[in-house]
Amino acid sequence: MRFRPRASIILVFGAWCVAALSLQLGAQRGGQFMGSADDPAIAYSTAPVSNVVDDLNRRLQDGSAALTFEGRAGYLQSVIDALRLPTDSQLLVFSKGSLQARQINPSNPRALYFNDRVALGWVRDAELLEVAAHDAKLGMVFYSLEQRPAAQPVFKREFRCLGCHVTGDTLGVPGLMMFSTRVDPADQHATVTVMDQRIPLAARWGGWFVTGNSGRARHMGNQAPALQGRSEAALASVDGLFEADGYRRMSSDIAALLTFSHQTHMTNLLTRAAWEARAADPAEHPQVSASPGRSASDRRPQAALPLVERMMRGIADEVVDYMLFVDEAPLPDGVSSSSGFRERLAASGPRDRQGRSLYELDLNTRLMTYPCSYLIYSPAFDALPPLAKAPIYHRMWDVLSGAAREPRYASLSLADRRAVVEILRDTKPDLPAYFGAVTR
Repeated sequence: MRFRPRASIILVFGAWCVAALSLQLGAQRGGQFMGSADDPAIAYSTAPVSNVVDDLNRRLQDGSAALTFEGRAGYLQSVIDALRLPTDSQLLVFSKGSLQARQINPSNPRALYFNDRVALGWVRDAELLEVAAHDAKLGMVFYSLEQRPAAQPVFKREFRCLGCHVTGDTLGVPGLMMFSTRVDPADQHATVTVMDQRIPLAARWGGWFVTGNSGRARHMGNQAPALQGRSEAALASVDGLFEADGYRRMSSDIAALLTFSHQTHMTNLLTRAAWEARAADPAEHPQVSASPGRSASDRRPQAALPLVERMMRGIADEVVDYMLFVDEAPLPDGVSSSSGFRERLAASGPRDRQGRSLYELDLNTRLMTYPCSYLIYSPAFDALPPLAKAPIYHRMWDVLSGAAREPRYASLSLADRRAVVEILRDTKPDLPAYFGAVTR
């Protein structure tokens, strides 16, 4: 199946489209991929995949892995175990923005589970488990698993998801988003905000349960009938708000919500950078440069490289600004959680010789203790083509070294920039040698 990006279509996480609501979007967009996913350098629909779901499918087929169907949860726990998804990452959303919307409401919220490679969506009593895996080359690849007992269950690749998952807000590539939804009860008119780290806390999580404490700061979460008349800033648990059968936790952790808000857009940025580089690289299209009728000067692939490199430097600026949290909306009063997500995430990443990790959460004034995305360790970052990775690294060094003097980088202190570079030098094997001491 082939597709073209369609910027007019609304998307939500999973294989889910918004229905029955009039929508107004508010989002901060950057550039977007305007090429074709069928470009031979991308071949999204036909190229071999390489991701954790594809690996699980192979193990299911050769018998080295198996899934167990359990009551109303179906295959949920088996898939969580097989994909190594932490249950402390559970997020609960009850807004009706889904292909399976009829089953979703505040008494039966959709549960999401994620790590830095894959995200899983489960709706109790629905027909499908929905999975989105980040493929090293292709970007986000979507799958479904039928929620009924089978002798040999298998994940099916889903192309229908792309009708909702390729828009301007995913940067024109197959990607993910989080929505914050405010519905006017009078006319069912919905205002929808696309959430990432740049959105103020006050505009986040409409249509979501939020457990944890945001101090004196307010957000839009927990606007559910069962919570009317109760404090919405500090909700310790969702226990008692709906039937617990099937859910793995009674939490929808605020730290996990903040982390996933960062991760969705960061993932899309990495995919866009990779696709732009591959689509623009003359070396990836030798059949074009060698086609009959082209002049000798037209057949020189390197002739186009200066223009491509200038374009990629602009994309690198956008990637690096987000990766280093330059435009992050500050946390007004700090947040706290008790699900164990923060501690488990901090223990999951590499540490430098001083014991510091880019997986550590701050949660006082900002998300991360050290302002650099942990997705710099992801297969997607490692697989970036040289035309994308080289300018990203160069721009990172410009900013972290203090050479970039634009006012927007004033938020990155000397101590922060120095710490990030020191951590990367100890933990990122392909870090260029020019990342040296940070002194200004």
